[in-house]
Parts: sequence; C-alpha cells; structure tokens
Amino acid sequence: VQLQASGGGLVQAGDSLRLSCAASGRTFISTYAIGWFRQAPGKEREFVAGISWVHATLYADSVKGRFTISRDNAKNTVYLQMNSLKPEDTAVYYCAVEKTRVSRSAGEYDYWGQGTLVTVSS
Repeated sequence: VQLQASGGGLVQAGDSLRLSCAASGRTFISTYAIGWFRQAPGKEREFVAGISWVHATLYADSVKGRFTISRDNAKNTVYLQMNSLKPEDTAVYYCAVEKTRVSRSAGEYDYWGQGTLVTVSS
C-alpha cells in the first residue's frame, strides 16, 4: 500500500487548509479505514481523525468542530479539511491505513504515508 499525503503549508492562525491522502499504484483504499495523525517537534505522534470504509468518523477532542475528514473512493483519496487553524496545530501530518477499523492508536495502523508539514503562525 502506497500513500501520498499533500496539501500542507504555512498559514496564519484562523486560516484553513485541506490535506489529501492519495493511494497510488494498485492500492485501492475503499474498504480500508484511514487515519490522520500528526507529530509536532519533540512530541509523540497523536491521532487527529479517522474514517471507516462506511464513512463513520472519529476525531480527537482537540480538533472536533474544526477539522472534517472525508473520503472519495472514486478518486482513491481521503481528505482532511482543517479550519480555524491554531499555532498548536503545527505538526507533520501523516495518513495511514488500518485494514479493519478506525482506531486512535497509531500502532494499529498498517501502512503510512510520508507526511506533510503544516505550520500555523500566530
């Protein structure tokens, strides 16, 4: 499974970004759960949001109401719409595949993309 995360950048507090996680090659993610995680400098990787293959969603409390995860199976892509960004959202964001169910635990995910950097200035 090959995943490519993109869409990161430098924005100001209050701005929005949309991250994409695209599966490539012979990888079809329509029956997999996808999770977004982030890792800030000096901190552990943390769960942000996840979406099951039936589009059930799960969010970290810190992003609930601001971030929205969605998927377009026809495009083999999962999105993370991030609104009202805060400086504490600054991190490298990763997407990952979990073959059975959405989980908050990074250890349960099987495949990871390379990450995309989001920097939010105050």
